Amino acid sequence: MFKPSDTPRIFALPCGTDFPRALVDGLIQRSNDQPPEALAKVELIVNTKRMARRIRSLFDAGPTLLLPRISLLGDISSRVALHGLPPALPRLRRRLLLSQLVAKLLEADPSLAARSSLYDLSDSLAALFDEMQGEGVTTDTIRNLDVSDMSDHWARAQKFIDIADEFTDSQDGTIEVEARQRQMVLNQIDTWQENPPQHPVILAGSTGSRGTTLLLMQAIARLPQGAVVLPGFDFDLPSQVWVGLDDPLISEDHPQFRFHKLMTGLDLAPDDINPWCDNAPPAPARNQLVSLSLRPAPVTDAWMTEGPKLMDLDKATENVTLIEAPNPRGEALAIALRLRQAAEDGQTAALITPDRMLSRRVSATLDRWNILPDDSAGQPLQLSPPGRFLRHVAELFCKELAGDSLLTLLKHPLAHTGNNRGPHKRFLQEMELSLRENGPPFPDKESILSFELSKESEGFVEWRHWVSKLFSDQVTEDNLPLSEWVSRLLILSEAIAGGSQADGSGILWDKKAGEKAHKVMQELEAEAQHGGDMTARDFADLLGALLSQGEVRDRDAPHGKIMIWGTLEARVQGADLVILGGLNEGSWPEAATPDPWLNRQLRNQAGLLLPERRIGLSAHDFQQAIAAPEVWISRAIRSDDSDTVASRWLNRLCNLLDGLPEQNGPDLLQAMRDRGQKWLDWAVALEKPTKTSPALRPSPRPPVSARPRRLTITEIPRLIRDPYAIYAKHVLRLRVLNPLVRVPDALLRGIVVHEVFEHFIKETLDDPSLLTRDHLLQKSRDLLEQHVPWPVARCLWLSRVNRIAGDFIQAEQTRRLTSHPIAFEAKGEARLDPLDFTIACRADRIDEDDRGFLHLYDYKTGAPPSETQQLKFEKQLLIEAAMAEQGAFEDIGPREVSRAMFIGLGTAMKEIRAPIDKDPPAKVWENLRELISAYFEPNQGFSSRRMLHLDTELGDYDHLARFGEWDRSATPEPEDLT
Repeated sequence: MFKPSDTPRIFALPCGTDFPRALVDGLIQRSNDQPPEALAKVELIVNTKRMARRIRSLFDAGPTLLLPRISLLGDISSRVALHGLPPALPRLRRRLLLSQLVAKLLEADPSLAARSSLYDLSDSLAALFDEMQGEGVTTDTIRNLDVSDMSDHWARAQKFIDIADEFTDSQDGTIEVEARQRQMVLNQIDTWQENPPQHPVILAGSTGSRGTTLLLMQAIARLPQGAVVLPGFDFDLPSQVWVGLDDPLISEDHPQFRFHKLMTGLDLAPDDINPWCDNAPPAPARNQLVSLSLRPAPVTDAWMTEGPKLMDLDKATENVTLIEAPNPRGEALAIALRLRQAAEDGQTAALITPDRMLSRRVSATLDRWNILPDDSAGQPLQLSPPGRFLRHVAELFCKELAGDSLLTLLKHPLAHTGNNRGPHKRFLQEMELSLRENGPPFPDKESILSFELSKESEGFVEWRHWVSKLFSDQVTEDNLPLSEWVSRLLILSEAIAGGSQADGSGILWDKKAGEKAHKVMQELEAEAQHGGDMTARDFADLLGALLSQGEVRDRDAPHGKIMIWGTLEARVQGADLVILGGLNEGSWPEAATPDPWLNRQLRNQAGLLLPERRIGLSAHDFQQAIAAPEVWISRAIRSDDSDTVASRWLNRLCNLLDGLPEQNGPDLLQAMRDRGQKWLDWAVALEKPTKTSPALRPSPRPPVSARPRRLTITEIPRLIRDPYAIYAKHVLRLRVLNPLVRVPDALLRGIVVHEVFEHFIKETLDDPSLLTRDHLLQKSRDLLEQHVPWPVARCLWLSRVNRIAGDFIQAEQTRRLTSHPIAFEAKGEARLDPLDFTIACRADRIDEDDRGFLHLYDYKTGAPPSETQQLKFEKQLLIEAAMAEQGAFEDIGPREVSRAMFIGLGTAMKEIRAPIDKDPPAKVWENLRELISAYFEPNQGFSSRRMLHLDTELGDYDHLARFGEWDRSATPEPEDLT
């Protein structure tokens, strides 16, 4: 296939060429003058399974030919004599061993990093070991680095790498994966030197970014019939620029740096690199433009000399569209619109982006048109149903069970899937309503077992015991072996997934996501003996880290021509339309990940790759992708919280075009933006809501027979201020759904404080010596401990009681001189004759004096209403006094009220009298009858927000009244209901 040559054979394909197709075309062209079986003797080594599948599909498309032997770069070990090499150390085992070392380091020196970064540090240390072995850097090199002029941190890291390396080497019978791979490649090279193969051996598609791969490429290029085919080679780069790529510190971020390193190792010049075939790139003029824009920083002055020589800028930019969206949503919507048109036109289109958030937004937008793109990255395993389920179960070991955590797991689609999921969902619905209404915020075994259904149902008792057994008392504060944690997790997860009436694990391990998760757990179970002891939190973090590294591709029927690729997949695929999305700094290229072990200078001394290597690889991906037949370049000018910075490559391209006015560069750049603006305008039009008439201010008038016949005195102020809320609650019978995540709010504080003072006063009646500050505080501690499960709230509320305790006891002693309590939390009700209406109340406290007169007290944990407010709106205590004189309290009978008072128990104790002298009970009773009578009139509507104290007040039913589409200046619109 190849003519004899004294120099290594390196071929290349220019940017923009469909690499697999050009590779196949070149193979066919070179075998045309040879026997048919010659092609079958070719050994073709590629670097990804996707490329291998594409090459096979191209051969299958015809003409009929024998297929070359296609293998993967990572499978070279299957053809290499191992020469007694031990098996590879499993990556998970090494990760567990390194995690223990890092944990000990953090315990010895907590200032090095937070405990939460344990597994991130372990992963970075493992990555450093892989890189050292792949690049042939020994630990002696790291030990001998000069850190004399650097901080102690680097010296500690250097020492720890030494300790960790010695510990890893002590593992008998195993060898590091990268070290084993490098040794196998060296063995293969030695075998080829002794007995070189006479058949063609071609390595295609690799850039030689790793040291082991670079060695293999150099060895194959020197074989008698060996060749290397490089992707995305810049044939337009001048020789003087190639010469300037020697220094990694300034050139490793250039897209062609790896090729320069390969050529240097083989003593080749750029002119020695020949095209693999005669396939022309789609846009040669664009390749020249991009090549010039990506020149290394020290030689960008070439823009001034070579820029004016660029020809055909119009052809270079005619199929390029620049999207500069105002926000990420606009960018995703414009991209989705273009992909939709490509689907309708039968065009092959691909979005290439390392920004997973952008790809998810685009996928979600395409879903509205029932277009399912073929996403090469799939879904992260930790976000799949089994991944989420396992992480939720692991959290049960870490913290006290809360209501939302319990329902999150019970509602999970994988929970109780063994049998009878219908009854499970019905029981769960009633449990949720009970937890929302009655709590407790942290359900325990007793509270779960005390839960009852509104109606008896078969299987409920077993279900309730199943819930209490699996979800309560799972918190473990001890350090346990990893094997014990894994066993507990698997047993508990499968029991929750199976359900209360079935054995097994339900559908937890079904489908691709379940199979992948099960494989991860089996691997963890097999290697758990090497994990040591850990806390529940460390185990949950480890589980999340392991699941985050897996991906699941479980597509039902993706669209055959609409694809989403990562930058790696884009190297081996071709498309009519390529969209480069998310071209902002930090996204593409991604920000260099800081190395906690070796800084940039030390890495260069050791011969390791610099952080800029990833930037250089991304630059090469960009240079290849932008050379497609039709290209979109997109970015968002602003992210969710700040302005963005355009990618350095896009910035260079725009600056170069702006600096070429004589060749119409600025006009061509503006044309690119105009083409993009057209799609952005369409995206805005698509999102523009349909104009609808705003809702009117409601004032419903239900039939008199449907109007409420019973209210409490606390609802009278609401009837005055916001009648619509009374209509929604009593006529529509809509109740506010309490939040699932309970918090120590003002309502709970009021309930608990009322109970504290009620118990305190009752006990002091039997034993007046208990009327002391100490007894009040002790009673407060006891009841707060019983009813408030939040330690911080208990402390804060106890401090409030402590602040007012002295004033309250002094005022109570004064009250005892004239009256004594006779009732607490007394229920009362009275009818408003001749209306068919009942008013009800619950009096916090009723005292009686020596003359038989009543004294009413109402505790307020908030600010008590002023006298003016009571006269106008806040009439509950005045109505309570009127009810007492009407005989509403059955055990007390009709009595005259001498005094009614609010006792404020907030930050300071206040006593606010009810103005019964200005608004006597008889008058209040008559005014109440008049108010209620008005709402029994058919023409009286229940207007929304009729007379609120402040416009900023929000009601429970404002969303139902569509408040916001109207304001308080709007006239209520009556609506007769039937």
